[in-house]
Amino acid sequence: MTLYERWLRAAAFRLDPETAHELALGLLSVAGRTAPLRALISRLYGFEHPSLKTTVAGLDFPNPVGLAAGFDKDCRAVPALCAAGFGFLEVGTITLRAQDGNPRPRLFRFPSCEGLVNRMGFNNEGSEAAAARLSRLKKPLVPVGVNLGLNADVPAEKAPAEYALAFSRLYPYGDYFTLNVSCPNQLGLRRLQEKLRLERILLALKQLNRSAKPVFVKLSPDIEPAELEGLIPLIMDQASGVVCSNTTLSRDEAALGAGGYWGGSYCASLPEEIVTTRGGLSGAPLRSLSTKMIREVYRLSAGKLPIIAGGGVFSAEDAYEKIRAGASLVQVYTGLVYRGFGLVPEIKQGLARLLIDHNLSGLGQAIGRSHDLGGGASVIAATQA
Repeated sequence: MTLYERWLRAAAFRLDPETAHELALGLLSVAGRTAPLRALISRLYGFEHPSLKTTVAGLDFPNPVGLAAGFDKDCRAVPALCAAGFGFLEVGTITLRAQDGNPRPRLFRFPSCEGLVNRMGFNNEGSEAAAARLSRLKKPLVPVGVNLGLNADVPAEKAPAEYALAFSRLYPYGDYFTLNVSCPNQLGLRRLQEKLRLERILLALKQLNRSAKPVFVKLSPDIEPAELEGLIPLIMDQASGVVCSNTTLSRDEAALGAGGYWGGSYCASLPEEIVTTRGGLSGAPLRSLSTKMIREVYRLSAGKLPIIAGGGVFSAEDAYEKIRAGASLVQVYTGLVYRGFGLVPEIKQGLARLLIDHNLSGLGQAIGRSHDLGGGASVIAATQA
C-alpha cells in the first residue's frame, strides 16, 4: 500500500470529491511553476524504459500511459503533469465558450467498487482562456492532446462550425485533438455520434487542419454494435483514431461484468447507490465494457486504427489487457483517485516486466496480440515494433 493509499487518500476522501480535485489541481498548478518542485515530481514518478517508447499517429510517446481528459479541464497544471511520468496528457474537455456545467453535487465516489459517477456537464473556462494559458507555456516534454466539446446551448446543426472555431483557436497548442461527441452528461451530445453528423464535424475540422495534426474521436461504450460498425469506416477515412471509451450510463451488471474483481474485493453486484446515481460511470466497473469495445474497434478496423484506451486502468495488468485487445495507448483518471500518482510508474514498471516475460522487445509487438486477424501482426504493431 502506497503513502497515498495509507494516509493521503483518507484525508482527501473526507472532502467533497470536487473540492478534493480542485485542491489537488491547485497544488499541482503551484508546483509546476517551480523548477525544483518539477524536478522532485520527476524523480518520484519518472521511470522510463526503452521498450515502452512508441509512435502513434505520427507522434512519439516516451511511454503509453497518459492522463485522460477531465482532470485538467482548464490547462492549469500542464508543467507539473508533464513531470509526473505520463507519456502524454489530454486537457479539457474545452468548449468554445465558458460554461458552468451542471449544478453541484456532480461528482460521486464509490470506494467499495473503485468507481466514480460524474455529471459535470463540460464545466470549463472556454477556449480563449485555455489558449491563453497554453500560449504561455514552454513546449511540453510530452505530447499534449486537446479534448474539444460543444456548449450546451448549441443546436446540432451548428456543431460543425462551433467545433471548428474551438479547434482553430487551440490549434497551435495541441499535438493532437480529441473530438468529444459522447459525454453522457450533456443533453443531446451523444447524437453527434450519428454518422452524418459526425462526418460534417470531421470535415469541418479537416478543412482547418493545415499540418494534418491527429484527430481522435471519443466514443461512448453504450453505442449500438451496428452503429459502431457503420462509424469505423468513416473514422478511418476522416480521422486518426478513436478513444475508447467515455463513461457509461449503463448499470447493466451483465454488460459491466458484474461478479468480477471491482475495487479492493470481489463484488457480486453493483452497489445500489451507483444504480440510483445519475451520471456517467467510470473506474473499475467500466473495465470490461471498455475492453470489449476496444476489441471490437480493433476487429472492425482490421488493426489499422489507433486506439487510445480508457476505463478501469488500475494496474499494469489492466493496461496490458487493453493493449493486447488492440489499444496503442492507455489513459488513467479514476485510478489516480484511488491509487494516487504512484500508479503511473507502477503501470510503466509492470508493463516493462510483462513485455520481458512475454519475450517482446517493444510495446508495438503486444498491440492486438489477443486477436487472430489472419496474416499476422497488425499494421499498427508493425509500425511500432
